Amino acid sequence: MSKVYSAHSVSVDGYITGRDPGAGRGLGDGTMLFDWYFDGDTPSKVFDGFTLSEPSARLFDTIAARDGAIVAGRNTYEDSEHFGGGSPHPTAPLFVLSHRPAPEISERQTLVTTGIEDAIAAARAVAGGKDIGLMGGGVLTSALNAGLVDEVILHQIPILLGGGRSFFQELPEHVNLRLLQAVAAPGVTHLHYEVVR
Repeated sequence: MSKVYSAHSVSVDGYITGRDPGAGRGLGDGTMLFDWYFDGDTPSKVFDGFTLSEPSARLFDTIAARDGAIVAGRNTYEDSEHFGGGSPHPTAPLFVLSHRPAPEISERQTLVTTGIEDAIAAARAVAGGKDIGLMGGGVLTSALNAGLVDEVILHQIPILLGGGRSFFQELPEHVNLRLLQAVAAPGVTHLHYEVVR
């Protein structure tokens, strides 16, 4: 069965955006969280225009090749200007989880308003046996609460942002993780965890 995982760039103090994120402002003052996508000389084999360091490219492409579908939260969708009507991934379809209508959803995107379980089930139905990537702190928190997450990957950027949108939201209980891999690369440390059940 396909796995459900999250892979996010995050500051050392746990933020996935800087202050004042939003449509037209992206990550707010936290744009350096994505610098590692472009600060190397190794082109990504999955994402056009990404030139990463060699260790980051190797790991990033391995992860990106797993994706059969993406589930994103409404904040991520809005902050990313609706992904231009497509998906954040070149080949994986996008499912947007929201509790309110989204008239801007395109025919290439799917809105799910009935909860994280339904969003992941719908994504899994079209993923062709590949994995489901989660985007956004709220989506990850909902999926962790539902016991649906298999892996958490943190691309940890060596900065303390001091504010912004926090990655991990309040959980009702501890979630134990087992470190599978740690890769130090220029400007980022990649931490790959398995959720222990």
